Amino acid sequence: MTRTLILLLALAPAGVAHAQDVTLKPLGEARLRYESVDQDGLAADANALTLRVRAGVEAKAGRWSALVEGQGNLGLIDDYFDGLRGNASRPLVADPDNIALARAQLRYASPTFAVTAGRQRLAYDDERFVGGVGFRQNGQSFDAVRAEVTPIKGVKADIAYAWSVRTIWGIDGTGARQQAVSGDNVFANLSVATPAGKLAAFAYLVDQDEAAVQGFRLSSQSYGVRLDGSQPLGKAKIAYQLSYARQSDWHRNPNDYAADYYLADVAIDFGGPRLGAGYEVLGASDGTALTSFQTPLATGFKFQGWADKFLTTPPDGVRDLYASAGWGWKAVGPLKAVMLQAVYHDYRSDRASRAYGDEIDLLASAKLGKFTASARYAHYDADTFATDTDKFWLQLDWML
Repeated sequence: MTRTLILLLALAPAGVAHAQDVTLKPLGEARLRYESVDQDGLAADANALTLRVRAGVEAKAGRWSALVEGQGNLGLIDDYFDGLRGNASRPLVADPDNIALARAQLRYASPTFAVTAGRQRLAYDDERFVGGVGFRQNGQSFDAVRAEVTPIKGVKADIAYAWSVRTIWGIDGTGARQQAVSGDNVFANLSVATPAGKLAAFAYLVDQDEAAVQGFRLSSQSYGVRLDGSQPLGKAKIAYQLSYARQSDWHRNPNDYAADYYLADVAIDFGGPRLGAGYEVLGASDGTALTSFQTPLATGFKFQGWADKFLTTPPDGVRDLYASAGWGWKAVGPLKAVMLQAVYHDYRSDRASRAYGDEIDLLASAKLGKFTASARYAHYDADTFATDTDKFWLQLDWML
């Protein structure tokens, strides 16, 4: 946090010089969530009712803005293991009690250039490599400097240097689940708009420079390309994503490895019914632990199922073949953005030809005014990896 304060103070005089006509925007949101977990091999189920509140303010003056936001999370029903406290005979629900400074940033933005300094959220592309872990109550933020340059229309360079990752474990984080993980992280993304969609080349250098966090074995360098686009298909719309990356050890990582990442995803929206399918591979090297393709800064909940069995990629890697079907309505009576969705995953190893298991995920959600309600269910059926697990969520979000 010391570096963050130094940067903010260094930039503040320029901001004060442009402080006329300051406008203030209050920030506020709340989330109440019930989560239950039934996991084979553990003596008891987990039952968690948590309340997360965020509040802050953003001040703008011309091209300058300053933002401060605090957050707190409280376990109202805490019959679960939160990773730091509770009975470890119950399943993990990674939402420990917490109160923290979530964001404190100063930003300058012109039509072609923007720089943000301080504690902030970072999200690149689909958050497969770097994201805010928005599903977990405490989320993830970064002490960082980020520069975004748009020299010509359709071309953008987005580069960030982060020296601290503020984890989901909060102020009481310790050991392998630390409050913050230091390191010299560099994230770079260069994108170009093409007729086929946004084409991006990226480099994500992740430095988990803490001995307690897997003995530095999560430090890696990943280089790749990604295409994200959509096209009309008669009266429907087809969206697609293609991505490839190569990862190897970096900085103080004692492992010597290289592994590949592949993604092919397609979805068709018929204006109500929606169908999708995809294939994602996080490759393996030689089968040694943590020599497979790892993404420790990703928003992991978005990928490879909601049961969270693959947040750390197994030594033999993972191949996820998935298909989805759903239906969306713009409005149903007073409800807006009503959605039903089902997803099926088949998980296999990248090497050694093993069937890990399969998973079914179900979602229903709708908005009413400033509230969004959702219900989720995940069922993981284990073959050779992890154990059978059922998870259920009821969630209510409010945003100012």
